[in-house]
Amino acid sequence: MNKTTGSAEALYTKLSGQRFPYIKRGRDASALTIPSILPAEGHNGASALPTPYQSVGARGVNNLAAALLLSLLPPNSPFFRLVVEESAMAEVTAQASGESIKTEIEASLSKIERSVMSEIETTAVRVQLYEALRHLIVTGNVLLHMVDEGGMRVIHLNRYVVKRDPMGEARQIIIKECISPDMLPDAAKALVASNINSPKEDGVDMYTCIKRVGDKIEVYQEISGKVVPGSSGKYDIDKSPYLALRMNRTDGEDYGRGYVEQYIGDLKSLESLMMSIVEASAAAAKVLFLVAPNGVTRSRVLAEAPNGGIVEGSAQDVSVLQLNKANDFNIAFQTASTVSDRLSYAFLLTDNAIRNADRVTAAEVRLVTQSIERQLGGIYSVLSQELQLPLVKRIMDHMRREKRLPEIPSDLVRPTIITGVDALGRGNDLNKMDEFLVGVAQLLGPEILGQYVDMREYMDRRALALGIETEGLIRTEEEIQAEQQQQMLLQAAQQFGPQVMDSMTKQTVEGMKQEAQQEA
Repeated sequence: MNKTTGSAEALYTKLSGQRFPYIKRGRDASALTIPSILPAEGHNGASALPTPYQSVGARGVNNLAAALLLSLLPPNSPFFRLVVEESAMAEVTAQASGESIKTEIEASLSKIERSVMSEIETTAVRVQLYEALRHLIVTGNVLLHMVDEGGMRVIHLNRYVVKRDPMGEARQIIIKECISPDMLPDAAKALVASNINSPKEDGVDMYTCIKRVGDKIEVYQEISGKVVPGSSGKYDIDKSPYLALRMNRTDGEDYGRGYVEQYIGDLKSLESLMMSIVEASAAAAKVLFLVAPNGVTRSRVLAEAPNGGIVEGSAQDVSVLQLNKANDFNIAFQTASTVSDRLSYAFLLTDNAIRNADRVTAAEVRLVTQSIERQLGGIYSVLSQELQLPLVKRIMDHMRREKRLPEIPSDLVRPTIITGVDALGRGNDLNKMDEFLVGVAQLLGPEILGQYVDMREYMDRRALALGIETEGLIRTEEEIQAEQQQQMLLQAAQQFGPQVMDSMTKQTVEGMKQEAQQEA
């Protein structure tokens, strides 16, 4: 690959100007929520961070990130399924002349799903993903790098630039990192040593360039305007280790908008109100005694008197300074409480979203929770396509290259996300199905309900909507019939004796043999 000398540094500087408004908004949002997410330029470990007067923003970001993490990457449960194309499955089933081959294929795919989920858990992807989600919520942008050794790097917005095409796909990404010369490989150290303008002891700026060329992703690194030997590589588009994520996509913009940005007005209002209340409360808590200058009471005597002491003086000469601003404080406090409730609802803090009353039913709590979760439908839509699906493909590709997964034809088997929006859809179907069943039971009665509704099918659909595996949990029709026959034999033995029981057993065995012969 031919690269222009210094092109990465020049292009990074040019694109940084387009990134500046998003960084500024991200820092404003970070200062009102979690200041360490995106601190000011030049911040280091010894720098002081601003301290917000309210904690609703920080609690909201952490709570929303945890809720998204549990929905996008649920523990002990796969968030995707490997699905075989219907035409291919029908052809294989027809050739095998039976359903057993379908069961074997699904069992093999399920084993692969568990292997991928085990890889996700062992590489601690969940920890980095939680950090990435917090950056998405506050700044709206984050870059993930799936390293070859396993695991994930989280690259903050102030360390990379991105250029997208009209469809929103990342066409070019440049990462700027300041690396100590001792951490560089030998080939990169030679480039630093050959550049007389490059510092020898301080960090060295290294630029990692990711560019889409045709149906491939080209990656290389530059130091001192020269390409680092051995740093070039190519990937398929769906197997690139770099994921430029956005919280909310806006048509025509290279960067996303953060979730906090939508509620920045309420956060600023709450911050201002809480600052006024805290400072006014501190002023009101200060106790000052005023002594009349022409009175008989002496201020020095009062100041030196012990608690409970007896001194000479007149009570009319002494008064306590009061602000008399209780009504004004009350107005500010009520306004702050209203704003706090709105923010709690927006950030899924259900404790404040549920009304404060003596009789709050479980159904009301469930409806409030479901209403809040439906707000995340748009976020799920973006993250399922830009995070979950690419994450599965890259992990599967990494495991295949290490010979820990078999080769799977991508044109016949594809991963499908089953959490996020799909989970919300199944939850709505479950509510409608339950309402339908309750309505039919009220209309016909619970005794007649079983005549019209297949309860086994209802249990299967309910388990599917809740994401529960029913294998080994719900008995099959054959197991139920076998148990019923066993109960009939035991009742007959108790009523008619062992001779009749032997006769019924022989009849049952003969009937089973005849059915087997007819099927053969």
